[in-house]
Amino acid sequence: MVTHVGGCHCGAVRFTVETPTSEVEVWRCSCSICVKKQNLHFVVPASAFTLTSGSDFLTTYTFNTHVAKHVFCRVCGVQSFYVPRSNPDGYGIMPHCIEGGSITRVIERSFDGAHWEKEIVGSDIVAQSKEKS
Repeated sequence: MVTHVGGCHCGAVRFTVETPTSEVEVWRCSCSICVKKQNLHFVVPASAFTLTSGSDFLTTYTFNTHVAKHVFCRVCGVQSFYVPRSNPDGYGIMPHCIEGGSITRVIERSFDGAHWEKEIVGSDIVAQSKEKS
């Protein structure tokens, strides 16, 4: 396991996240909010994520189904992680909010979030937040 350290721009929000390797598979989603935010993220099980500081600096935005929790720092406005609609049992982590060096390769995949209901059926994104045995 590789432990990554990350956080928001101002440093108020800090976290650690564990991944099996230093390579991460990130998702480029085409839903309305991900397009606006350019939301590239990799998904981990909730047990792999630890918020180490800044819970009192977080605020949450939801819309539509209100399953996704778009969490961001109320000081600097940066979203460094969130709870995706596709993975309510995990976290989406922004690789650009991980401190340098621990991610050695980023593999990009696409998710057609503009057609979410159809895309989720054939996608393996749901498996990304499941514990690996």
